[in-house]
Amino acid sequence: MQHMMLKTKLHRARVTHAELEYEGSCAIDSELLDAAGIHEYEQIHIYNINNGERFSTYAIRAEAGSGTVSINGAAARKASVNDLVIICAYVGIEQEALADFKPSLIYVDRDNRITHSSNSISVQLAS
Repeated sequence: MQHMMLKTKLHRARVTHAELEYEGSCAIDSELLDAAGIHEYEQIHIYNINNGERFSTYAIRAEAGSGTVSINGAAARKASVNDLVIICAYVGIEQEALADFKPSLIYVDRDNRITHSSNSISVQLAS
């Protein structure tokens, strides 16, 4: 049996472009793609913190070091420049591999520069 697990996420990336007329996709700084282990043309899910939109598309490479996160095509209607988004990719993991599985979590600053990475999320405490 396979379980769909969080493979990777780019946490709180800032949208730098929303290009309605560009071919649909999400262009992401190549350095961020590589750090997160997201492949070009891989399906990604985008969760917009500002407006609650959740949608899927595919990743394409943007210039390395540019900090670009460009929401393109029809999805450009779901995000505006300066919105904060979480970009995730998922992977199917066999039951026997679950115990050793760890996601790749990449955290960025307001310029989409990597601040740190992790492979676990803290336990949410009751308030």
